[in-house]
Amino acid sequence: MSRRHWDLPWEEFLATLKPHERPVLPGSPATPDHTTPWRLAYAFVGVLVALTGSLGNAAVTADLPQLAGALGVTATEAAWLPVVFVMTNACMNLLLVKFRMQYGLRLFTEIILVVFLATAAAHLFLEDYGSTLIVRGVAGMAAAGMSTLGILYIIQAFPAQHRLKGIIIGVGLSSLAIPLARLGVMRLLDLDQWRAFYMFELGLVLVALPAVFALRMPPSQRVRVFEKLDFVTFALFAPGVALLTAVLGLGRIVWWTEAAWIGWALAGAIVLLTAAVLIEYNRTNPLIDLKWLAGRDLVRLLLAILLVRIVLSEQTTGAVGFLQQMGLVPQQMQGLFVVMLIATAAGTLVSAFTLNPMKLWKPISIALVMIAVGAFIDSHATVLTRPTQLYFSQALLAFAAAFFIGPTMILGFGKVLQGGGKNMVSFIVLFSIGQNVGGLMGSALVGTIQTLREKFHSSQLSESISLGDPETVLRLQQLGGAYAHVIGDAAQRQGAALRLLQQQVSQQAQVLAYNDVFLLISGAAAIGAAWVALNHYRPKLEARRAARQAQTQASDAAASVATAVD
Repeated sequence: MSRRHWDLPWEEFLATLKPHERPVLPGSPATPDHTTPWRLAYAFVGVLVALTGSLGNAAVTADLPQLAGALGVTATEAAWLPVVFVMTNACMNLLLVKFRMQYGLRLFTEIILVVFLATAAAHLFLEDYGSTLIVRGVAGMAAAGMSTLGILYIIQAFPAQHRLKGIIIGVGLSSLAIPLARLGVMRLLDLDQWRAFYMFELGLVLVALPAVFALRMPPSQRVRVFEKLDFVTFALFAPGVALLTAVLGLGRIVWWTEAAWIGWALAGAIVLLTAAVLIEYNRTNPLIDLKWLAGRDLVRLLLAILLVRIVLSEQTTGAVGFLQQMGLVPQQMQGLFVVMLIATAAGTLVSAFTLNPMKLWKPISIALVMIAVGAFIDSHATVLTRPTQLYFSQALLAFAAAFFIGPTMILGFGKVLQGGGKNMVSFIVLFSIGQNVGGLMGSALVGTIQTLREKFHSSQLSESISLGDPETVLRLQQLGGAYAHVIGDAAQRQGAALRLLQQQVSQQAQVLAYNDVFLLISGAAAIGAAWVALNHYRPKLEARRAARQAQTQASDAAASVATAVD
């Protein structure tokens, strides 16, 4: 189809499209049959846009301690930076989907790119903590649109029969951001601290901006969808989710029972979200269709997303946190990050090219099994464990993280299309919150359990040490001997040996605590895999049982007839 048709009025343009080229939903672009050079161009721009939108937050998350040092803030203050990003990112799709439907894809694209360019440029000039916090919040809103835009461009690169593969690859690109950031950001920090990364991010935006304007997306249908109550719902829902995000993101750092604002924030979230639910439940055309979301299949899908995101925190919070506790710095974990990057890319590609639309629950179950195996392997860590011992287990987890995400989105899209597309906003909200809040919930659970188990093991180990025990005395003499050449006073050597012994006890308690967490995650993933498999095969088992019962009844009836004849 000639690209000059794209400037025609919508009805005339629609008449030029073949049935498989027409947009599936309002706000989504048409998918004409492009030539191979055009497909390659769309693929390049899609990858560029998707990575540009996700690398910034990935870099902040991966190197938060360095950013805290650059801003001169405490660890607690720095923890707000990724949390603020998630606050705005999780909520913006509530409006962005309808914005595309009503005002068109072109205006949506221009606004998102300009806002993202402004946030990238602002980082170069605003170096204080307060300004950075605001910019991260705005970046979260812009990134929500950038990820959608990247997926839409990737879809254009695939012919109709392979379009689902394009969706999986587009969604999976965001998973590459964390390992890429961990590999590349450290080198940029060595050049000129965070200013070098901000320059790199701005450069990506300045490349993506003209690329998107030069390579237009096909037109999309525009329909009037906004209602006044939509903005009332958003005004309640967005701050409610933001407060919940703050509780999950900061609770384990300030500790749940120590900071009074945690309780007030949680209470505020409950009140605001309840008010939003009451408004939406009684609407004729709700922004979030709660009755549809309460369906059995959608509830199972949400639980599956939350479960996978929670157990995947074994990698983002557990394994990397464990290595940091053992004294390793990011430069010493570069090999592990390379393995994660390769496994993530492999998971995305395998998921795309082995996709079976009739068995979309199967990849989720397989991913949970892989997580269970990987976490179980990690649960045998010791103080001598180093990144090379974690290559295989972390490759399993990275593969699983990319392997499950595409099929879950396609499962949801299938439910949306079955309902005529009217529940697109509801599904996007479910998917976005499941991903974002599930990730924070996983980090909160892992961090909390690890802290509690560390206190328990530290107490147990300390109680088992007695200064009257000959083995303890010998150990102190050995530790004190290391200071013999620098500390002449015997009492001071004894004090130094005691401090060193306490450090070793604390380190051992950390190892035992992380092993407990890994084992718990392994068990949860295994149970989740069994639950997903059971839900997948239950209809088949029930059908077989019904067939056997019908066959038995038929046999009994035949036997009764034969007896009556005799």
